[in-house]
Amino acid sequence: MSQQQPLISHLLELRNKLLRAIGSVLLVFITIVYWANDIYHYIALPLMRSLPETGSMIATDVAAPFFAPFKLTLVLAFFIAIPYVLYQVWSFVAPGLYKHEKRLVVPLLASSTLLFYLGIAFAYYIVFPVVFGFFTSVVPDGVQVATDISSYLSFILKLFFAFGLAFEIPVAVVLLCWAGVTTPDELRQKRPYIVVGAFVVGMVLTPPDIISQTMLAVPMLLLFEGGLIAARFYSKKEDEPENEQAEN
Repeated sequence: MSQQQPLISHLLELRNKLLRAIGSVLLVFITIVYWANDIYHYIALPLMRSLPETGSMIATDVAAPFFAPFKLTLVLAFFIAIPYVLYQVWSFVAPGLYKHEKRLVVPLLASSTLLFYLGIAFAYYIVFPVVFGFFTSVVPDGVQVATDISSYLSFILKLFFAFGLAFEIPVAVVLLCWAGVTTPDELRQKRPYIVVGAFVVGMVLTPPDIISQTMLAVPMLLLFEGGLIAARFYSKKEDEPENEQAEN
């Protein structure tokens, strides 16, 4: 029974953290849902600016005009609440970490959040205008561009997550080097394979066009190089002894 008590207390604490994280997302959602249509309009601007005068966006499903902005607003609420969600994760795992691990995790959480936001901003302000401009410029004669709002939402959310996750590469490189899995020198030696892998990932995560694939692969490679620079300051031998007691 004494062994079950700590497990139950940890599960209860985990439940409380999850409820707080979900509650933060719902709170943000309730705050911004009134502007759901305006938010969708803003997200649709890169495509609408590229459409010809005769082009427009359409809704092929009866409920799409309601559910598309609703879904987008819910995802946006999650994006906005990410710092608090990560804080709940941090507060749950922190008691079990060593002091040297705590010193690393806090800046990594902050940098990963910032990089995720930068990835989304890069997709919206840089990639979308180029990609949509290209798509609308190669429309065959006699074909009118009329993009479904639900299809457009699925398309942009896929790119948002792809670029947001791709911008986490420096954090992944630092973690791998800090954990002793690899070293910056070993990663530099594998650079040709990483270049090929970046374009493969770009091909898998983005639409089947060379423009968006390249615009994802190139930042990934630059971020990889930035991760190598940052990883120089983290080495397994610099860590404190593993038997160091964690701070409460």
